[in-house]
Amino acid sequence: MEFSICAALSDRPMFAEPIPNVTVPLGRDVSLPCVVENLGNYKVAWIHVGRQMLLTIHKHVVVKIPRFSVSHDNQKTWLLHINNVQQDDRGYYMCQLNTNPMMSQVGFLQVVVPPNILDSLSTESTVAVRENQNITLTCKADGYPTPKLMWKREDGQSISINRHYKVSLYDGEQLNLTRITRNEMGAYLCIATNGVPPTVSKRITVDVEFSPMIFVPNQLVGAPAGTNVTIDCHTEAYPRAMSYWFLGAEMILSNEKYTTSIMENSYRAYMRLTIRNLQDGDFGNYRCISKNSLGETEGSIRLYAIPKPSAAPKATEIKSSANKEGRPSTPSPAKRPTTVWPSSYNPYYTKRTERPPPPSEERVERPEQKLRGSQSTGSAYIIRWSAPQLMVVAVQYILTGPYMPPYVPQTAN
Repeated sequence: MEFSICAALSDRPMFAEPIPNVTVPLGRDVSLPCVVENLGNYKVAWIHVGRQMLLTIHKHVVVKIPRFSVSHDNQKTWLLHINNVQQDDRGYYMCQLNTNPMMSQVGFLQVVVPPNILDSLSTESTVAVRENQNITLTCKADGYPTPKLMWKREDGQSISINRHYKVSLYDGEQLNLTRITRNEMGAYLCIATNGVPPTVSKRITVDVEFSPMIFVPNQLVGAPAGTNVTIDCHTEAYPRAMSYWFLGAEMILSNEKYTTSIMENSYRAYMRLTIRNLQDGDFGNYRCISKNSLGETEGSIRLYAIPKPSAAPKATEIKSSANKEGRPSTPSPAKRPTTVWPSSYNPYYTKRTERPPPPSEERVERPEQKLRGSQSTGSAYIIRWSAPQLMVVAVQYILTGPYMPPYVPQTAN
């Protein structure tokens, strides 16, 4: 009797494995297995528990949704196939056997959805605000799990939440910018992520409007007549400003005389005016003017004439013949007696050759001025030099040291 009961239990259908919980991204295909042993003549049915919808019975699909199908491997595994999974497919699925009492087991199908930014509920792609006003940027997204929203600047700069608080990333659906300045103008990225690829973002360009401002690097510029000169003005404005030059009451246009150029970078612009072959009528007051829908401003540059630089004087080479001992020499005179200087008078030169003084020299005897340290009875004398001779003496002083006049022996009275 016990043997027959055990045999009957062994022949009864039973689930060999549980239905796994499966996670699948939206739009993918998925299969749920139901493994049954000793099924015999019993039937397998699949049911969507959340929607209370019968999907399949044995090998037949009951629900009229073509994305669902069922297959059997002719052994013990029954597979429920769902193509192009949708969010409504998320939930518990039951594999049921029509035994008495009924046998069943369930598994959960998780459908994850990558983030999607809802443009209709978010700030427009381009917004404008006056400088020093407040603005709020909004970004909404859906997906499963619920996406996390972050803000960052496209140029990598910090986001100024207020005057004292700056961050590189800001979390939340809304970004409040208080008393916005022109430096905060640019593109802001709203990034939505929930761990399901791909991460998505929305680009919102914030334009900060303000009236023109002009900065003049040099308000006074001097140049000689006949030359070319370039003057500069730096402007800031948004919306983009019209910029031009005036000389007096006359607008300047590019031609052979004038060349105007503007280099723009975001809300900044760099104006340059080149004037060729300056003449008397080109000197005066130049005005750079910048104008947009919010206002107009101008800068002033005074161009004045300066004399042309004189040609640099040519260097005149002064030739001074010097002997090997470093003493200046003159054309060889007639041979004269050689006089030895006292050693205490000049330790640098032990011998000097007596030479007649130049014609312009006037020798004056001054017996009261004796040579320092000399025991001789000779008198000193004063030499008066002409301008060219003084120049030679100065050069020789620089090159060779103090000049020593030739010694002329005097006859003691």
